[in-house]
Amino acid sequence: MDKLEGRIRNHDREIEKMCNHHFQGFVDSITELLKVRGEAQKLKCQVTETNQKLQNDGKELLTSMDELRQCRLQQRNIATTTDKLTHCLPVLEMYSKLQEQMRAKRYYPALRTLEQLEESCLPQAGSYRFCTIMAENIPRLRTHIRDVSMSDLKDFLESIRKHSDKIGETAMKQAQVQIARDNAVTSQQRSASGRRIRKEMCLGTKVDRNGSNPFSEKDSGILDVEDEEENEIPGAQDLVDFSPVYRCLHIYTVLGARDTFENYYRKQRRKQARLVLQPHSNMHETLEGYRHYFNQIVGFFVVEDHILHTTQGLVNRAYVEELWELALSKTIAALRTHSSYCTDPDLILDLKNLIVLFADTLQGYGFPVNQLFDMLLEMRDQYGEILLKKWNQSFRQILDQDNYSPIPVASPEEYQRIACQFPFQDPELDKIPFPKKLPFSEFVPKVYSQLKEFIYACLKYSEDLHLSSTEIDDMIRKSTNLLLTRTLSHCLQYAIKKKNVGLAELVQIIINTTHLEQSCHYLEEFISNITNVPPDTINATKLYGTSTFKDARHAAEEEIYTNLNQKIDQFLQLADYDWTAAQGGAQASDYLSDLIAFLCSTFAVFTHLPGNAIEHATLPGKVAQTACMSACKHLSTSLLQLLLEADVRQVSMGALQQFNVDVKECERFARAGPVPGFQGDTLLLAFIDLRQLLDLFTQWDWSTYLADYGRPTCKYLRVNPHTALALLEKMKDTSRKNNMFAQFRKNERDKQKLIDTVVKQLRNLIATNQA
Repeated sequence: MDKLEGRIRNHDREIEKMCNHHFQGFVDSITELLKVRGEAQKLKCQVTETNQKLQNDGKELLTSMDELRQCRLQQRNIATTTDKLTHCLPVLEMYSKLQEQMRAKRYYPALRTLEQLEESCLPQAGSYRFCTIMAENIPRLRTHIRDVSMSDLKDFLESIRKHSDKIGETAMKQAQVQIARDNAVTSQQRSASGRRIRKEMCLGTKVDRNGSNPFSEKDSGILDVEDEEENEIPGAQDLVDFSPVYRCLHIYTVLGARDTFENYYRKQRRKQARLVLQPHSNMHETLEGYRHYFNQIVGFFVVEDHILHTTQGLVNRAYVEELWELALSKTIAALRTHSSYCTDPDLILDLKNLIVLFADTLQGYGFPVNQLFDMLLEMRDQYGEILLKKWNQSFRQILDQDNYSPIPVASPEEYQRIACQFPFQDPELDKIPFPKKLPFSEFVPKVYSQLKEFIYACLKYSEDLHLSSTEIDDMIRKSTNLLLTRTLSHCLQYAIKKKNVGLAELVQIIINTTHLEQSCHYLEEFISNITNVPPDTINATKLYGTSTFKDARHAAEEEIYTNLNQKIDQFLQLADYDWTAAQGGAQASDYLSDLIAFLCSTFAVFTHLPGNAIEHATLPGKVAQTACMSACKHLSTSLLQLLLEADVRQVSMGALQQFNVDVKECERFARAGPVPGFQGDTLLLAFIDLRQLLDLFTQWDWSTYLADYGRPTCKYLRVNPHTALALLEKMKDTSRKNNMFAQFRKNERDKQKLIDTVVKQLRNLIATNQA
């Protein structure tokens, strides 16, 4: 502690020394400080005075500054407000414009405005309540626009479905006018490639390829064309306002749903196509049914063709071609089915012309129509069959109404009238003064006229089928050949074979067919003239008229021969011989006398046949000669059969003598020459078999017959041993059990024995020849 206290004292001494050392400075400082206090007081007073003056002087400045500050604040607020309004006003103006466009149903511009409002205007405007409301309304507005545009599209689709008939009708009229105009320019046939008749014009509105607003604001539907001039047919597509399709397409494109729209459009149009391609069940009854069907199809594809060429990808070529293939197959199937019910050639011809117009119309729009023309060629066969049925009735009516008498001509005018109908030339007949008769009957010029009418009918169908002259010529010739070889031939056979046809009618048919045969080369020239194809063209089909009329003439000739033979048979049925008569009569039998009288009167008919005019064909004189020879042969054969028939069990010599008298009457008829032209006793040869047989029995010259049999110089060369044996058997006694010959005289019994001997010799002769 002592040390500590000592230490403290030392430090106190040092502090005292230091204080003493600095005391004077401290005193001086205090002195100066006091002086400063005085000066500071003065300064304070001055400052206070100055401040007071400054405060008094700055009051006005502060007021002005406050006013300036307030103005600057207002100015800043105004600038801010102006800037905000600059961003909000376009939004409001655009929204107002959007509302006006929506009210005016200008949906595509509204959609563009909506897109601009959403993408540029609203982000710049800021977060305001009205902007939020607008942003919330944008999806609803888009949905509304999409729904409304789709509704317009549905209205458009429904409208064109209802009016496709009118659209197609207008398109086909336009095609018809174009074709008529082309035909007026040149007389040559149209080429098979066809022409495109679609007009490239503004149809309502056109598509802007750059995607800008290309649309008018018209509603969908069919435009009113009632005020069009009657002589000016509007373009088929001028009738349609396609703006709903364009609007809807662009709206869906903007909305990013183009695929949805394309699929919907194609699906709906496919449904409409199936409806259009479904024909009415009674379509085949009238031409209007077919016309309505074609109009709808054309209207459908006119719309699709325009959509294809005025939109980018809504429909493509593959889609349209697919629809056309479907339509083509269904249309051809429907036409084949319904046309098969048709039996009117005029309706078939009108239908063909309608199909040609239908095909040319669609070909003008670029659709392939070759299958339609192929189907028309198929229908030509049906048309030909219907024509054949119609002409069959015409020919039968002509043949039924004909009087089968030569045509009387009283004046040159009448002769010229018939000459205009039928190419008849006869210099010999021209020299005969009027009145005179033509060799043929009325059915010759009528049939020839009908043949020409048939050719014209075939030509009408062949027109506008894009066929060459050679093809048309070949088709007409083949159809005419069918008419000649089938229809006319059958009708002539019907006329020849029908009941109660007389020999005079058959003779006239021969004359008529001969003249028709002569006219065949005129028909060849007629066809060549209307088709401009020379008849000597290589591979040209020839008409079968010559063979047809030859066959008919031969059938008539055969019918003459058959009728004569039937008449002879009818007379022979009246024969009533007493086969057991002891002695024959001196005169011919009554039935044979009547038969000879009938034959004489019948062959007199053949004298009316003309001569030189038909020398190239079977001569009518030869027909008469053949008929006469055939009748005599048939009479000879029938008499022989009558003698040998099984019902005649026994024949007496007296019966043979009567039979011989009848045969001599027949020979007298043959020798008299009922038909001129036979050389010598040619006609007598028909009875030579019967004559030699009767001579053999009546002269009982069996030794000569048996001795000379088989030699060319045999007197009874024509007598068949079988025939002789059969007749001898009938002369034998066939009833020995009744002892009928027991009462015979000796010479008769000897004769019976002789018969038995001859029978045995004949049997030996027959057996020898057979061996």
